[in-house]
Amino acid sequence: MTLAAVIPDWTSPNQERARKLLDAYPERRSAVMPLLYLAQLEHGHLTDSGMTQVAELTGLTPAQVQAVASFYTMYKRDHVGKYLISVCTSISCFLMGSDEVLTAVEEESDALDGTTSADGTFSVEHVECIGACGGAPAVQVNYELIEGVTPEKGKALCQWLRDAAPEVVLTDEMQELFGGVRSFDWGSKEAEGAVAPVPAFGPYGSAKREGRS
Repeated sequence: MTLAAVIPDWTSPNQERARKLLDAYPERRSAVMPLLYLAQLEHGHLTDSGMTQVAELTGLTPAQVQAVASFYTMYKRDHVGKYLISVCTSISCFLMGSDEVLTAVEEESDALDGTTSADGTFSVEHVECIGACGGAPAVQVNYELIEGVTPEKGKALCQWLRDAAPEVVLTDEMQELFGGVRSFDWGSKEAEGAVAPVPAFGPYGSAKREGRS
């Protein structure tokens, strides 16, 4: 059975990305995690059919694929808004006021923790440590990092995302506009950002340069 026959409802670019990902691993089953991201991008979230297709591509059982998808919280089983806002509430961020940041984001986005706004613009979630303890409270938008966020800046971030509706979410731009103390000097600016609530990575088609396709 050809790859296109297994995933006929995927776009041609994503079919080609899937082929390249499968070719990159000696064992097809090793591609399960990147393929799950592709399936999520294709359907807006991980559907049962999408996970079954990944199982067929990798030679795993649907139960094995579902076990992976349900273990890692970055795989979403329900529809996610255009901008996924993740507020770290682990101990360092909590002590620096992340609960207040989360509340501010919930109020401004019209989405409670674990839900998506009615207009589909925002999904909000609290997350465990994202490795930016020195820049607490830390927030991510589509997994692009912002450090030192205050409740006021959290609200301003939501307003900006709603009004400016950036196609590409750039961590350096958001840090400059809405961030504070950083955990360390980030160095050179990132040229690419996220275009979907999936980590920005070229092989997934989820990363772009601002102003470019």
